[in-house]
Amino acid sequence: MRLISRAALVAAASIPLAVAAPALASAAAASDVTYSFTVNGSTVTNSITNSSGTPLTCLTALAPAPGGVLPPIADVIGPGQSLAAQGEIQTGTSMQSVTDVPDGSYVVLASCGRYDTDPAMWVSAYPGVEEYLTQFPVTAFTVQQESTVVTIPHPDPAGPDLGAIFGS
Repeated sequence: MRLISRAALVAAASIPLAVAAPALASAAAASDVTYSFTVNGSTVTNSITNSSGTPLTCLTALAPAPGGVLPPIADVIGPGQSLAAQGEIQTGTSMQSVTDVPDGSYVVLASCGRYDTDPAMWVSAYPGVEEYLTQFPVTAFTVQQESTVVTIPHPDPAGPDLGAIFGS
């Protein structure tokens, strides 16, 4: 496995695990976290449902998906994700949005984690991600909402009808 790919995944997944949750957590289960991705204009939103009983630190990140095709996991985590939103997610349902996304196709990756008496992380399903998750000293789950390719629309290339605006 390429060292840079391993380092990039460790960095991306460590972000949610870097903050210790102060509350005592119950035993982690795969069903404790769900994701749902939507696109509205140049914003990609992840609706995160946290049923773990404790706040989690979550990351929603985008990586290029050339041609609208889900790229291999090593290609996604190797160069890292530069478009992302991160923060603490309380129990219940919260939204995490990546805004001002340039036109193009992207794969949406999500992860949430806690580092306390019962360290755990939840990562959106992606072909081959399990191989990387075994490197972490925490219980790791893949979330049923798999990483999805989204396309941010291109603006109308014709632009506005300037003749109608200026009365020509």
